[in-house]
Amino acid sequence: MDWEQWWEWIKEHRGKILGVGLGLLFGWFAIVYGFWKAVFVALCVTVGYFLGKKVDERTDWRRLWGRFFRSR
Repeated sequence: MDWEQWWEWIKEHRGKILGVGLGLLFGWFAIVYGFWKAVFVALCVTVGYFLGKKVDERTDWRRLWGRFFRSR
């Protein structure tokens, strides 16, 4: 198999590859640090991902802040 075929295979199965990688990483964290600490790290990573996504999308932070903390 040449590099182009490998790259196509990786692009075709990137969700599965990412899922397996994240599962292995979470399992390793759970074994080394304990389940609840691994859950905390996974939660921090998730929040970081969504904040980074908003930065990439050039989100208006005032509007986003107002959506979460609007006065009632």
